[in-house]
Amino acid sequence: MAGKQETKTTQGAGGELHQQAGGGTKEPVLTTDQGIPVSDNQNSLKSGARGPTLLEDFVLREKIFHFDHERIPERIVHARGSAAHGFFEVYEPLASLTKADLFQRKGERTPVFVRFSTVAGGAGSVDTPRDVRGFAVKFYTKTGNWDLVGNNIPVFFIQDAMKFPDLVHAVKMEADSGFPQAASAHDTFWDWASLMPESTHMLMWAMSDRTLPRSFRMMEGFGVHTFKLVNEKGKETFVKFHWKPKLGLQSTVWEETLKLQAADNDYHRRDLREAIDAKNFPEWELGIQTFDQAFADKQPYDVLDATKLIPEEQIPVRRIGRLVLDRNPDNHFAENEQVAFCPANIVPGIDFSNDPLLQGRLFSYLDTQKSRLGTANFHQLPINAPKCPMANFQRDGQMQMRVPTGRANYEPNSLASQGEEGGPRESPVGFATAPGRSDRDEQGDKLRVRPELFADHFSQARMFWKSLTDNERAHLASAFVFELAKVNLDNVQARMVGRLRNVDEGLAKRVADGLGIALPAKLRAAKEPIEMKPSPALSIQKNMLATLKGRKVGLLFAEGSNGGEIDRMAKQVEKAGGTVFLVAPKLHGTKLDNGKELKADGQLAASPSQLFDAVAIILSAKGTQLLLKEGAAVQFVMDAFGHLKAIGHSEAARPLLDKAGVVPDEGVTGLTAAFLDAAAKRFFAREPSVRTLA
Repeated sequence: MAGKQETKTTQGAGGELHQQAGGGTKEPVLTTDQGIPVSDNQNSLKSGARGPTLLEDFVLREKIFHFDHERIPERIVHARGSAAHGFFEVYEPLASLTKADLFQRKGERTPVFVRFSTVAGGAGSVDTPRDVRGFAVKFYTKTGNWDLVGNNIPVFFIQDAMKFPDLVHAVKMEADSGFPQAASAHDTFWDWASLMPESTHMLMWAMSDRTLPRSFRMMEGFGVHTFKLVNEKGKETFVKFHWKPKLGLQSTVWEETLKLQAADNDYHRRDLREAIDAKNFPEWELGIQTFDQAFADKQPYDVLDATKLIPEEQIPVRRIGRLVLDRNPDNHFAENEQVAFCPANIVPGIDFSNDPLLQGRLFSYLDTQKSRLGTANFHQLPINAPKCPMANFQRDGQMQMRVPTGRANYEPNSLASQGEEGGPRESPVGFATAPGRSDRDEQGDKLRVRPELFADHFSQARMFWKSLTDNERAHLASAFVFELAKVNLDNVQARMVGRLRNVDEGLAKRVADGLGIALPAKLRAAKEPIEMKPSPALSIQKNMLATLKGRKVGLLFAEGSNGGEIDRMAKQVEKAGGTVFLVAPKLHGTKLDNGKELKADGQLAASPSQLFDAVAIILSAKGTQLLLKEGAAVQFVMDAFGHLKAIGHSEAARPLLDKAGVVPDEGVTGLTAAFLDAAAKRFFAREPSVRTLA
């Protein structure tokens, strides 16, 4: 973290407080909405360094309260969602671990409602940006609703809920311009991220292919936080929750996802709905990692730190049940939009840990859902307004009567050093809680601090990098280059790359080379990272399933195509568990070699190859000559090859492949059994020949 500037506080003629930074500039003092100066806007008030967050923390409560009411009527984050009904079936009784009723009887099924979502974009954005995906499950148990509200990534950007408004302000559309939508590749996000070393591990995941999922059906889910299981005897066991997809992990590649946004804005939503309609019910297994305090005390990281995970090689994930989604919503608004998830919704046998990020969520979610149509700006009415200066980064909301200027609505920020408005700063004379003891003296004084191990921001980020394949590392480094290339603020690129040197020197050099800048000085780590063993479970490519189940093959045909070959290929793909989508230049009227007409499922220009996991091209010599003049046909083949997919083709189609620049490799086959094997894979060895990666 950057060091704080020396400050001097002065009083204006009207009694207002101003904080003068070392550079001689005057900045307003950071206050609450009631004008009370704030001394620490980084850490929530706790009973001891690792104790629970205290409800009396009015600075935290007001900050998150205001933040929760900023967007009307959609959710502040996770606005764009897709959902389905289903059930959870437990494999075996877990009475030794928990008294939770849903885990007591083998084979018992509990109804569920599941919502998947993107984080940064609005409700009207697209399905396929580079973004974290929400994975929220509501269990309708016999003893009440249990909401397991998580993401498709096991860690998070921040360690303390106090920083959540700043994270979202930074990644959302910039305050002065209103863009970009659903993207982190811009100034304010990377300005904030480069000043927040604790975000490094999450940034590694965010820049990896984990944020480019092929389908909701093919991504993992995580509870993120450490929770507790409690049995009838009161014994507590720490637990982390995992969702493991039965179809295995699968992602897209960057160029493919860009074209998917143009081809189908609702790609993931449509994929989920169509799979359920076709009775190909999506399925996951619920897994748990359980451990006690003795294990936690031995680790080089703090298990209550949401920026850390427990490697599966250290504690294997125990599969305890399955989740099946078998019914689509009847009404999008009534079910998907109105469902209210809250991590505070738990049932007997499940409990919270003192994770400070989780503690803040327990307040925030309920407050958000209850007040999505209300206002947080009542303090601006004259009767409620403070008579002293009021300045903070809370923004927007219904009945906003101010007109804030500039784009600084988050902190820390370095905008003031760029000649822009930087906003208010913490004050040494701000409110500070007296260090009184709690009822349980052994928990210590009330403190705004973090445990020492929370300062290790890079060890697990390094472990994640070491766990990836060379190809995944190239994707990750290239993603950093793409995002940072969008940043126009001076010093942010160098600051971020300097931070990455704490993760891996090779990664930092690749990103610097991709940006065309000199390798900057390494930024000092608050706590030096340690070497951890690679965790193969963190890699998508190491965990992909070579299967056609759940995959879709696009079959391109035209005038004179071999009808028998088309029928044979379709049957073989379906026998292997996949589906075939017929593509032709025209929907109707295409005659095959046997004189019969075959209706296509999609017209060529509207059905690009990025919609499919593999393509089969069954053309006659005449059909090939016609398609050589069709730009959409050439692009269909070119994209399939560029997106590392299998291409099966008739011999007559070879000229079309040549024109599309296809170089034969093991993923380019004839219409044989070899194609069925290839169609279940991606061919990452091809990538260096089709694009330049960092």
